[in-house]
Amino acid sequence: MTTVQLEYVVAVDTHRSFVTAADKCFVTQPTLSMQIQKLEDELGVKIFDRSKLPVVPTEIGIAVISQARVILKENARIREIIADQKKEVQGTLKVGIIPTLAPYLLPRVLTAFMKKYPKVKLEVWEYSTEQIIQLLKQEQLDCGLLATPLHNQHLEEHPLFYETFVVFTAKSNKLSGKKILVPEDLDTKDIWVLNEGHCMRNQVLNICRDKFSMGEFRNLEYNTGSVETLKRMVELNEGYTILPELSLQDLSARQMNMVRFFKAPEPVREISLVTHRNFIKQAVIEAFKKEILASVPEKMRMKKSKKVIDITIDNKKG
Repeated sequence: MTTVQLEYVVAVDTHRSFVTAADKCFVTQPTLSMQIQKLEDELGVKIFDRSKLPVVPTEIGIAVISQARVILKENARIREIIADQKKEVQGTLKVGIIPTLAPYLLPRVLTAFMKKYPKVKLEVWEYSTEQIIQLLKQEQLDCGLLATPLHNQHLEEHPLFYETFVVFTAKSNKLSGKKILVPEDLDTKDIWVLNEGHCMRNQVLNICRDKFSMGEFRNLEYNTGSVETLKRMVELNEGYTILPELSLQDLSARQMNMVRFFKAPEPVREISLVTHRNFIKQAVIEAFKKEILASVPEKMRMKKSKKVIDITIDNKKG
């Protein structure tokens, strides 16, 4: 039994395909299949049911694969211990980040991080919250940057900062005449929101839910996953939208005049670095975490006088 064989087994379980697993492992499909067959012969069991598509593990295969993941993780810890002893931050870091955060946070972080840690290969993907959670569980990502709390027992949350929600309103909207807002001022008939599947949509609706029911939306339904599109819809049409604070950094003076803030406690989204509970690569993840914290204003790292908005819809409200 070799660690290479265990890596091949885990790859097939992850992708449920011998062809895809071979591609991800940078070997030919016959080579991968042969090594898994040798392992099955040595153990005297069938790990995968090859008669089904996509391929699935057998009952005993599930147990073998689970232990293989433990072995590979502990094997990786040895390299991590050595790197920590040498005070080196190196290796590959695979990061998932939600689209409503990526364009506003990553430009502040990536260049500085890569200059400071040239031995780290950073791989970043924009995914939805649900995709990041799934990939963290499957250990295809090392960490995720997303809104929390997630209430997931398999994951470890490391809160980083608290990003205030603000209102971006057209001049024609009644909100434009107010200096400071409270949630009761909001009218969901005038709001532009992200489409379903985005946790920020749920947070925006949770801000509004104390007063308005879920059905009171404008007669134009525009489905978008882009915060920038929401800004343009407000500028070129009417109504308002709710934006995360970091998205204000490139606004012009004219656009900043369209921004209204909430009365304390301000509604915020808690942004966390999320890992699997038994995560490895501690040194590089800690370095990445410190670089993120250094890139955001100090006031955003404080929770005082802020109200964290849940990322799930509470169906008992409204």
